[in-house]
Amino acid sequence: MDKLNSYRQIVKEVITQYSKLQPSHGEIRLDTIFDESQDRYSLMQIGWDKGKRIRGNLIYLTLSGEKVVIEYDGMESGINQNLIDRGIAEEDIILAFASQEDNRISA
Repeated sequence: MDKLNSYRQIVKEVITQYSKLQPSHGEIRLDTIFDESQDRYSLMQIGWDKGKRIRGNLIYLTLSGEKVVIEYDGMESGINQNLIDRGIAEEDIILAFASQEDNRISA
């Protein structure tokens, strides 16, 4: 399997793993959204908590070339290490949400 296809598979596996977590409160479901044609991968939260509508991204990743770009990471512990543990090279991960000074992983 080439690098890009391997990275696609790893990203989907990691997001799917997070989608199986049960939110600690409210009636919230976690939906995976995988768009391989544009290399966009997301985990959305949808539901109700304390009478308020909950919706939005928890994770949003894109693939650009052979890089995994973490556009948004709303997970408490972060997903970066999960991606590395599954086989994505640290130098191939870009933290797009971090300032260039804070982004220790270069493009």
